[in-house]
Amino acid sequence: MAQIDPYLNFLGNTEEAFNFYKSVFGGEFKALQRFKDTPHGDSMSAEDKERIMHVALPIGKNVLMGTDALESAGHTLNFGNNISIAVSPESIEEMHRIFNGLAAGGQIQQPLEKMFWGAWFGMLVDQFGVQWMLNYIEG
Repeated sequence: MAQIDPYLNFLGNTEEAFNFYKSVFGGEFKALQRFKDTPHGDSMSAEDKERIMHVALPIGKNVLMGTDALESAGHTLNFGNNISIAVSPESIEEMHRIFNGLAAGGQIQQPLEKMFWGAWFGMLVDQFGVQWMLNYIEG
C-alpha cells in the first residue's frame, strides 16, 4: 500500500524550519535540493536560487517534506494551502488508480508525467480542497 507523508510549504524559511525539526526529531536529511539545482535555476533571482526546492527528513517510517513557495513564481500561501499530502505508491498502476480517484470532481494542477528528478509525479486538489502530490520512482 502507498505511503502517505506531509509536505509543508513555507515562504522562504524552509531551511530554518527543517533545521529546527531536525534538532527536535534527530536524523539526517534524505534529500535537500535548492532551486539553483533545477533546470530553471539559471533564470531565477539570486535569492530564489538559494531557496529550498525540496527537503526530506525521515521520522520513523514517515518522511516530513517541504519546499519554499516562491512568490516570484506566483505562489501565495493561505491557511489550507500550506500543506499537501504526499503519496508514494508502490507501482505505476497504483499511482494512476489513486491519482484518477482523487482527481474525480477535483482540479489537476500537474498531470502525471516523468519529471527531471527521475520519478513520475502529479499534483491535484481534490473535490474537498485537499492538496495531494503523488511521486512514484520506478524500480
